[in-house]
Amino acid sequence: MAMTRKKRRIMLIGIGAGFLAAASVLVGIGFSDAIELFRSPTQIAEEPPRPGDPIQVGGLVKEGSLVRGDGAEIRFVVTDGNADQLVVYKGVLPDLFREGQGTIAKGTLNPEGVFVAREVLAKHDEKYMPREVVDALKEQGVYKEPESGS
Repeated sequence: MAMTRKKRRIMLIGIGAGFLAAASVLVGIGFSDAIELFRSPTQIAEEPPRPGDPIQVGGLVKEGSLVRGDGAEIRFVVTDGNADQLVVYKGVLPDLFREGQGTIAKGTLNPEGVFVAREVLAKHDEKYMPREVVDALKEQGVYKEPESGS
């Protein structure tokens, strides 16, 4: 029994929709692994992510918290004024990284609640601070506008 043109067209549309749905699922799975949500230390304290989930933590590097360990290991605390988050990083910090400055660290929270960073970003001049850090600090009520020194 031969297929009519209408049945063939419906079958092709169905197969195309199936391929489109499968492709959408695969893209969604790929993006879910690549998405890193930004969290402030307060947000991490209130609602900790699952250990191993990729996130970004940002805030100010707490004064007096920077400790260089054995080899390339560095420990420091990121704060938003309400909560602190210990960060451990192995590698070379950016030249502009220093205590009291804004930073964003990318990585995962380990089961002990320590943030293990695979990348650390620092602001690039005296007036710049990442938007996410500014928003988190404003939300906590501890953001101070940078002084303009022109």
